[in-house]
Amino acid sequence: MSAHTPSTTDNSSAAPRATPPAWAVLLAACAGQFLVVLDVSVVNVALPSIRTDLGLGETALQWVVNAYALTFAGFLLLGGRVADLFGRKRAFLVGLGLFTAASLAGGLAREPWQLVAARAAQGLGAAVLSPATLTILTTTFPGGAARTRAIGTWTAVGAGGGAAGGLVGGLLTDYLSWRWVLLVNVPVGALVLVGAAVWLVEGRAAAGRRLDVPGAVLVTAGVSALAYGIVQTERHGWAAAASLVPLLGGLALLGVFVAVEARTRAPLMPLGLFRIRTVWAANAVMLVCGGGMFAMWYFMSLYLQNVLHFSPIEAGLAFLPHTLSIVLGSKLAPRLMAVFSGKALAMTGGILAVIGYAWQSRMDADGTFAGTVLGPAIVMSLGSGLMMTPLATAATAGAAPSEAGLVAGLVNTSRQIGGALGLTVLTTVAAERISATEDGSGGGGDGPGPVALAAGYGHAFTVASGIIAAAVVLMAVALPRRRA
Repeated sequence: MSAHTPSTTDNSSAAPRATPPAWAVLLAACAGQFLVVLDVSVVNVALPSIRTDLGLGETALQWVVNAYALTFAGFLLLGGRVADLFGRKRAFLVGLGLFTAASLAGGLAREPWQLVAARAAQGLGAAVLSPATLTILTTTFPGGAARTRAIGTWTAVGAGGGAAGGLVGGLLTDYLSWRWVLLVNVPVGALVLVGAAVWLVEGRAAAGRRLDVPGAVLVTAGVSALAYGIVQTERHGWAAAASLVPLLGGLALLGVFVAVEARTRAPLMPLGLFRIRTVWAANAVMLVCGGGMFAMWYFMSLYLQNVLHFSPIEAGLAFLPHTLSIVLGSKLAPRLMAVFSGKALAMTGGILAVIGYAWQSRMDADGTFAGTVLGPAIVMSLGSGLMMTPLATAATAGAAPSEAGLVAGLVNTSRQIGGALGLTVLTTVAAERISATEDGSGGGGDGPGPVALAAGYGHAFTVASGIIAAAVVLMAVALPRRRA
């Protein structure tokens, strides 16, 4: 891969510099993305330890994950526009700096609210950082095979970060404490900050425009309200005011967001982007896929520890097949896209993921790693890796250079909003199945037993496989047949 000279639409406030080596740009961008995605999953293995240490209930424990995911998702569009307006390097450094500082605060938290607040601040930093990583690649590598390979590596590193989170979290929780799943970001983040400051060249493509802060607040508030409403259905049911008010309020806020974007002079999300078929189709698929794919990390971590009684480090090691398979799929995808269309490859990967998730739904209280986890892990992770690279390539194709940051933010927004809302849905249906199974078996005592827990987690995987199947159907209908 070789970098190309930034386009003439890029303006830099700094003096011109020699184009940095392609490997250095790729390394810095992928390192930033790795940290962002790692923190989506790294806390999963540590959740039982966090609950014991800070005294969190099940709903509060879910918000340790969702505070990061929702803030990340809600502000990604704003983060992408920040990169366009104020510079990709500057956005990268500011986002990583905030992310690192929030990691330190979370690792030192003494109260549940402090941890949740720190996770939200991490999400805000990640929302500025992540679009900058993809924008740096799409504006550095020329369109075609070079860019596809760079995006494939970026996808593999991001997917590997999500998969490696289980192993990293397990090692740190078992040998140190749960706090180190956050504190480890501090030295790593500082090292990446130094590398980015040296290697990256400043550039921006949309000078003279302003930020649409109201749009960012509206979309974040709308998604958060929807997620909160779904969580409330677990306790109050779908028809209760405690559920309906936030659900309807969230939909109303998202409606206002669309109306504002249609009228403002400098919208956070120019609605004209959705006239590009690859952009709207790939993002719609990512939104739906995200709703099912979070189950792999969240519920597998709980199943391994709460049902199979794995230690945190054993649970982390059990995620190695997921890590290796998803990285393999992501690295194979660019090669396969030279032979098959991106649509065909994405659908093939999606079908494999559906099979893997459905297979994993057969988990039970008497399961083993070799008999219950290993096979489904390889199939669903390989399928996910094959699927995400062509989707990311399609989602960033066809947009103007001045919209590169925004489109990169939209890619991650679709995936994260889908994941955050999907996690709340899957957590709710799992809890309902756990409660029904426990009641039916006459259980009681200190909490649900392994049989009920396995039934609930398995049901979540069943629903997740259905969600991804719907995404495959959407691919067949909406994605164009063009080869990459």
